[in-house]
Amino acid sequence: MIHELKDIIRSAKIAQSKGIKTVLASVVSLDGSSYRRPGVRMSIQENGRMIGAVSGGCVEKEILRQAQQVFKTNSSTLMEYDGRYRLGCEGILYILIEPFYPTNKFFDAFEKQCSSRKPFLINSYFSKEISKINQGSSCFHFNDQELSVSELNPKKNLPLFSQTIKQGFKLIIIGCEHDAVQLCKYASATGWDVDIVAPIDELKTINDFPGATNYCGINEKELNGFSFDSQTAVVIMSHSYVRDLKYLSELVGKEVVYIGLLGPSKRREKLLNDLIEKNDLISEDFFDKIYGPAGINIGAETPQEIAISILAEILSVIRNQKPIYLKDKQIGIHQ
Repeated sequence: MIHELKDIIRSAKIAQSKGIKTVLASVVSLDGSSYRRPGVRMSIQENGRMIGAVSGGCVEKEILRQAQQVFKTNSSTLMEYDGRYRLGCEGILYILIEPFYPTNKFFDAFEKQCSSRKPFLINSYFSKEISKINQGSSCFHFNDQELSVSELNPKKNLPLFSQTIKQGFKLIIIGCEHDAVQLCKYASATGWDVDIVAPIDELKTINDFPGATNYCGINEKELNGFSFDSQTAVVIMSHSYVRDLKYLSELVGKEVVYIGLLGPSKRREKLLNDLIEKNDLISEDFFDKIYGPAGINIGAETPQEIAISILAEILSVIRNQKPIYLKDKQIGIHQ
């Protein structure tokens, strides 16, 4: 959800520079089930603009209405929304609505934290007692800094909703053909950071890849200059066997969660056999991260469908889920 938070915070900074007030709405508690879970957030600006969403649409209208009082009083409030009668979900949402005008120190610390790709903590203090004035406030913990979202001091004697925010998932696409463009487009729409790695002799730029974060025309040896972590997946789709083997060799020992290979199983086996011949000290863990042919069996044929199939497989891997029909799941969707 870091991509939603980035939109909220960056848009608030722009609004603040124009003298437009912003409030932050955070789902801090839930009784029962709902479309989305505690920890989702959205912002509302004084001009009526809303960034993000906490549900399917109905809740947002009520948040917009109650936000008007927060704009007037500069005090927070806790909104209770009973979805059993309105959404068809069997739950009650508790949403903290509070003034949101961080300092420049906050904005700078947030961007620095994002650049570091390290997680951070958000603590939201709230009260479900209707009689309470200033029914809560939030603060962000960036490394050793605790920064409030407004001048309201957190009342730390109130119940606490604490959330660790992981940095955005990153997808590195090695290749620059039409199917790579589609995968980039769909992955960026999901909120992932997407880096494109292309052969140095390709006459393309980042403008050819809608939604891409970075475009790098490099040879395989320069892949060592990239940062990899447990929030990174790689899909190798250069459509050149020789190049795929070289790039795969450079990924040995890198901290990634998923490596996808295009092409049939026979091509994968040949790649892995040739890889072992070059380096017979590769750990089993590395091979466990390789998925080829990349994707889930949904009958995908077009580049767009193949992109959906690959993204679904990556999500199933990082969420540790076995793909099944939801109608066949015996417990709740989010359990």
